[in-house]
Amino acid sequence: MIKPYLYIAKTKGKGRGVFTRERIPAGTRIETSPVLVLSYDDTQTVDTTKLHNYIFLWGARETRSCIALGFCSIYNHDYDPNCEYEMDFDQETMSIITRKEIKKGEELCINYNGDVTDTSPVWFDVKKREEK
Repeated sequence: MIKPYLYIAKTKGKGRGVFTRERIPAGTRIETSPVLVLSYDDTQTVDTTKLHNYIFLWGARETRSCIALGFCSIYNHDYDPNCEYEMDFDQETMSIITRKEIKKGEELCINYNGDVTDTSPVWFDVKKREEK
């Protein structure tokens, strides 16, 4: 399930992102999509490809990963996101839920660290720091 008012568009400096054509109240489940769960070995392989940027750690011990279908892998990162994601390991789904009211035309973002309060650098920020 993906709410029909969501769409993908280019966003400056980030490639593509997910946006809304309507105002969305806080606490709204805007997407629940299936995931493809990858084994530990498959995760190691995918980590060496461009897909690394689109997978999520999976499982209680995070020893596997998943490729989320739907729009889930297109949401951009923010350390103060307006959405959060929720994983259902039994149903093999991932949901996106708004944390704040979202305005029409606004980009929807998640914190790639999983915990919305975790401000530790994500891999592309670490890479930028190393390049300086």
